Amino acid sequence: MGRVVVLRMGHRFFRDSRVTTHVCLTARALGADGVIIADREDKTVESTIREVARRFGGDFSIESGNPWRKTIRDWSDEGGKVVHLTAYGLRLPDVIQEINKTDRDILVVVGSEKMPGEVFKLADWNVSVTNQPMSEVAALAVFLDWKLQHHAFDKAFPNGQVEIIPSSDQKRVQRID
Repeated sequence: MGRVVVLRMGHRFFRDSRVTTHVCLTARALGADGVIIADREDKTVESTIREVARRFGGDFSIESGNPWRKTIRDWSDEGGKVVHLTAYGLRLPDVIQEINKTDRDILVVVGSEKMPGEVFKLADWNVSVTNQPMSEVAALAVFLDWKLQHHAFDKAFPNGQVEIIPSSDQKRVQRID
C-alpha cells in the first residue's frame, strides 16, 4: 500500500485554524502519512502538529502554502491517485474496494469552503461518506477508517516521548524512556 496524504483546501486564518488542526490530528491518528495545507502558509498549525508528532511519536509530515492545483497535478504526474471527499460523490461503500486495490500513493482532498469545480475533474475518485453535507473532519475520519480497514488501533507511533494507556476510568499517559 502506498502513502496516504491529505490535501486541506480552503484554509482561512483564524476562522479555520482549529478545524484545520483537527483535520491534521484526525489524519495522523487514523493512519495518514501527512497533510498539505493548500495556498496559505500557516506556521502555527504546522508547529502544533509537529509538536504532537514529537510527543506522541510517529512519522508524520505537514507543510503549508502549496498551491492546490499544482499539488494535485504534480501528485497525478508522479503516479499518485486523488480521492476528493464530497457529498456529491459516489458512495464510499461502492468504491472503496477499487480504491483499496491501488498500490499507489493517495492524495485525499478535503475542503472547508465551496470547492472549485475543477477538483471534481482532477480527482480519480469523487467519494461521499454520506450524500449529505457534513464536516470535513468527520468525512476524513470515516474515509480513513474504511481505507485502512479499521486498523487505527494497530498503528505504531515509534519514537514518541509519551503514550496513552487505555483505561476505563481515568486519563493515563506514560512516559517512554
